[in-house]
Amino acid sequence: MWEARAEEGRGAELLAWVREQRLPGEPLRRETFRAPGDRVLVVTWWPAPAAEPVPELADPPGELVRRPVHRWRFESVEVLG
Repeated sequence: MWEARAEEGRGAELLAWVREQRLPGEPLRRETFRAPGDRVLVVTWWPAPAAEPVPELADPPGELVRRPVHRWRFESVEVLG
């Protein structure tokens, strides 16, 4: 999971930047979200164990974000519905 917070009022720019980014390799699934506060979140699913490295989105240009990108790695434990 990749999450960034854009500089005030630049959420649309950050979202456009993220949507243009390509990863080396294709995840099983990729979803992009936006949230209040000019936040953008990208979740990717990879066919790899949690301990194995997977491709990550790059950091956006520094002037576009108000803090460093946050990254977390999760492992699915249950799917409902």
